Amino acid sequence: MPHPREATSDDAALLARLLRESFEEYRGRLEPPSSAHGKTEEAVRRELEDGGALVAEADTGDPVGCVFFHVKPDHVYLDRLAVLPAHRGQGLARRLVDAVEARARAAGRDRVRLCVRLVLTDHHVWYGRLGYQLHSRGTHPGFLAPTFLVLEKHL
Repeated sequence: MPHPREATSDDAALLARLLRESFEEYRGRLEPPSSAHGKTEEAVRRELEDGGALVAEADTGDPVGCVFFHVKPDHVYLDRLAVLPAHRGQGLARRLVDAVEARARAAGRDRVRLCVRLVLTDHHVWYGRLGYQLHSRGTHPGFLAPTFLVLEKHL
């Protein structure tokens, strides 16, 4: 299986499609709804300007997953890990996370952070197996109680 490749602005439409299709199963399950549902090519281009993204490809060369990342002063933020449902369970998500962690090390950062919705408890467990631990809780605008966790891994 090939290593994740660096995304370019030419991949913006592809990345938007991967996000929408990968997050479709969460439609109606998350409050507030995921912003991935309405992700546009232009929005992805703006995100790429603020950071980067990696694309995972199946053995056939077809793009089937992606992850965004943003280098911050004291950590790298891992954002929107997405793998198409038909390609899950093959280690692609793990490879994408590993690639972001490698980017963090290359950027001289010793921590990676990410956010995960409170209701997605299976995601909490999965990231926990990768060494991510609770950093803090967060609340989306307009909500009174926390809606997501911030997880962190020291590299």
